[in-house]
Amino acid sequence: MSPSHSLKLSLLVASMFAISSSFAADAMSKEDYKAAKDKITAEYKDAKKACEPLKGNANDICEKEAKAKEKIALADLDFSRSGKDADRIKAEKMKVEQQYAVAKEKCEDKKGADERACKKEAKAAEVKALSDIKAEKKVAG
Repeated sequence: MSPSHSLKLSLLVASMFAISSSFAADAMSKEDYKAAKDKITAEYKDAKKACEPLKGNANDICEKEAKAKEKIALADLDFSRSGKDADRIKAEKMKVEQQYAVAKEKCEDKKGADERACKKEAKAAEVKALSDIKAEKKVAG
């Protein structure tokens, strides 16, 4: 995919988010927001409870994934409620940061040079994704 095609695609996606979010923001009442937030919290508690039988790093990974899912869902909910581009960007950043946190935790299953390489690769993916978000923000803004 050429850089100009990628940029056009990014702009198209960003405009679609902006248009759809304006409708979503109008439709969410305070009660709907609270109900959705409560549901996310309950799902997190259930997911965390499901991690209890696991031991060691498997438990740590499970809990990290549950927490990541909660944080991402809450950020998406905030964007759905506000429809603001700033909240969309926050949600995208949250996804990237949580993907990194989970990947880093998974790297702890490895040892020595493999673990260091895994963490370095995860960090590089995070840096690139955050850079892409920042570049999109400049183009859209």
